[in-house]
Amino acid sequence: MRRSTLMLCAAAVLVSASALARTAAVAANRAVAVPYAAISLDAAIAAAEKYAHGNAIGADYEKQQDGQWVYEIEVRSGPKVFDVKVDAEKGTIIASTESKADADNRDDKAD
Repeated sequence: MRRSTLMLCAAAVLVSASALARTAAVAANRAVAVPYAAISLDAAIAAAEKYAHGNAIGADYEKQQDGQWVYEIEVRSGPKVFDVKVDAEKGTIIASTESKADADNRDDKAD
């Protein structure tokens, strides 16, 4: 009984540490929490990951030429990387394009 409790606690710590590391890696990339955006960075990341069926590796908060603010979430799905734009007011996906590895994306793998 005691051994299974210890294993369960150890598993919970590992899962928590993994989630924290992923969140820190995404936050450290370029985006910061935007208090005046209707949609949180976490919600934008969740939407982009669901859409692209992968894990976020980077994020930006940008103003487009038309004045609309968007989150641009970089998502790795298998060997591919996608740039997914999420509307910062509605949380909807605006666009998604396959990205090529480039110098400013240190987590990308070169093609």
